[in-house]
Amino acid sequence: MLVVVTYDVNTATEAGAARLRRVAKLCERYGRRVQNSVFEVLLDAAQLTALKAQLTATIDAEHDSVRFYRLGNSYKERIDVLGCTARIEAGELLML
Repeated sequence: MLVVVTYDVNTATEAGAARLRRVAKLCERYGRRVQNSVFEVLLDAAQLTALKAQLTATIDAEHDSVRFYRLGNSYKERIDVLGCTARIEAGELLML
């Protein structure tokens, strides 16, 4: 399923800036960045549970937030893009 992950990490402190980098790196392991704090990730239910657990352990729940928008398996009909986009859409084959 395609999940859009968005986050807002409070970077008022050095610890917050470090958390922001860790959150971004975690999301990069699972998907691709489509905007500054927005990732599209293709994963199954077990991978989603693992990602949520890792992010929960990383963020400061009093100051940071992470949102998950589940678009499911028929996501291609649910995404409209205006402006520039990456060469490859999520889930499509890379052609050389």
